[in-house]
Amino acid sequence: MFRRLLGNFFWLKILFAILTGLVGAALLHLVIVISLPQFSQRDAYTRILAEGENQRFYRLSEKPDRAGLLKDDPMVEMTVCAFDISEAPVRLTAPNGGVPFWSLGVYDSSSNEVFSINDRTSADGVVDVVVGTPAQLTVLRKSLPRGFAQTVLVETQQTEGYAALRSLTTHKSFGPLVSQFLDQATCAPFQWRSRSQF
Repeated sequence: MFRRLLGNFFWLKILFAILTGLVGAALLHLVIVISLPQFSQRDAYTRILAEGENQRFYRLSEKPDRAGLLKDDPMVEMTVCAFDISEAPVRLTAPNGGVPFWSLGVYDSSSNEVFSINDRTSADGVVDVVVGTPAQLTVLRKSLPRGFAQTVLVETQQTEGYAALRSLTTHKSFGPLVSQFLDQATCAPFQWRSRSQF
């Protein structure tokens, strides 16, 4: 009889452990589902959208702005731009007036990097990138206008995304040069149209 009680007690402990695990998993799942909207508002794309209108670069500072974005390295100046290419491609440009280093990253709305380039890999050290859907860039490639031979064409499947342009300030004397470079950066719809509309 004692062995039978011990056997029942053992199975009760196992049943209790299983029920505790199931209740704990259900509570954890509930907490995750309830908190998911709050975390989805903190992703990079959503924060960059909160900066203001699309197709415009916004400069980040060392203190968090209203969207909660900031540059985390004092030697790196940064500007960001959200874009929507559902209607037309977007062109990212910036003349290089001698900044020591720049890099451009293009990301989709899920923050996956689609493309990156820097002053060492670009033509003439300038930023000149057109981001579009495969269909838009097919039309563009068929009759690319003169003056766009050095332009880098970047295909992306998603129509929404963002770009981050960074420049290095290795010394304080480069500050005005880097500021001018980032202030002159443009993120605008690509205005050229062929006879075939996008």
